[in-house]
Amino acid sequence: MELIRGLHNLRPRHRGSVVTIGNFDGVHRGHQAILDQLKTHARAHDLPAVVVVFEPQPREYFACDQAPPRLTRLSDKVRLLGQHGADRVLCLPFNRRLRELSAREFVDRVLIQGLGVRHLVVGDDFRFGCDRAGDFDLLRAMGETNGFSVEHTRTFQIGGERVSSSRVRTLLASGNFAQADVLLGRPFSLEGRVVKDRQLGRTIGVPTANLPLVPGPLVLRGVLAAITRLEDGREVPGVLNIGWRPTVGADRPVLEVHLFDIDESLYGQRLVVMPCARLRGEETFASIDELKRRIHLDIDQARSYFQQHASDASGDSSGAEGVDASLPSCRYPMASAPLAEERSKHEQ
Repeated sequence: MELIRGLHNLRPRHRGSVVTIGNFDGVHRGHQAILDQLKTHARAHDLPAVVVVFEPQPREYFACDQAPPRLTRLSDKVRLLGQHGADRVLCLPFNRRLRELSAREFVDRVLIQGLGVRHLVVGDDFRFGCDRAGDFDLLRAMGETNGFSVEHTRTFQIGGERVSSSRVRTLLASGNFAQADVLLGRPFSLEGRVVKDRQLGRTIGVPTANLPLVPGPLVLRGVLAAITRLEDGREVPGVLNIGWRPTVGADRPVLEVHLFDIDESLYGQRLVVMPCARLRGEETFASIDELKRRIHLDIDQARSYFQQHASDASGDSSGAEGVDASLPSCRYPMASAPLAEERSKHEQ
């Protein structure tokens, strides 16, 4: 899979493609259905499947801190797009120059001159170009003139509701991780390499591994029971804290995870942290001693949670259809009634 950063890096060999455009935040099962649709046409045309994304995402550019929190960083998004069939990802910087392109200029420069598009798959409500003046009808009209076909994406539903990034965010915020996993088709996870921080945890007997967070709103905040996958494949239960550490006056949000019964250096390792159950929200404590007592209570609660669901650790994922089997099954008992049927359909 090839990542192309910016129009200036397109080469003649990149011309001739089947294309889709979008944010693809989370690369959830609705996105995966679009990628399946894209791959089908790419095979039929014997051309590469290309996904066009933007960085920052348009809503982040216009709304800044008021934009929805991200489900996936760009690097994770690109990796997931490749896993689900994209041959190339064209990442366009969303800046003033791009936003001021007219709709026709966008189609001409990006799709026709840049990618040599032969077939385009987009939502029938897709809007683009300066002042969002471009729409599906314009794409079809320009396609007829310039020799490419245009098809709208199929609505993908689970449990009678459309799968969307906003729906995944709502489930995560409510602590319903198992249901979020159903929509994602995999465990929701937070990933990164362990970095050195202030090492405050060690001073109170609770060492933590700290992972960098992408600037912007947080998709999760608070204290959670979590499973952490180490580079050697081990999956270790523990307690995850995401937020501002208000008691100790942090100047930025942090992600720190305390792993149970691990006494080894993890600096530099890439960890995958999978939240299992929400324990509490962020709190400010009157003293470090009070914070320490609460942290140890969090640890006891998390240990109790994992012990309670130890019988599920054999990998039984009943009630969570469509989820990657690699998911630690301790997460499933926290789910409400499983989501039911799924279906893809064309909306006429």
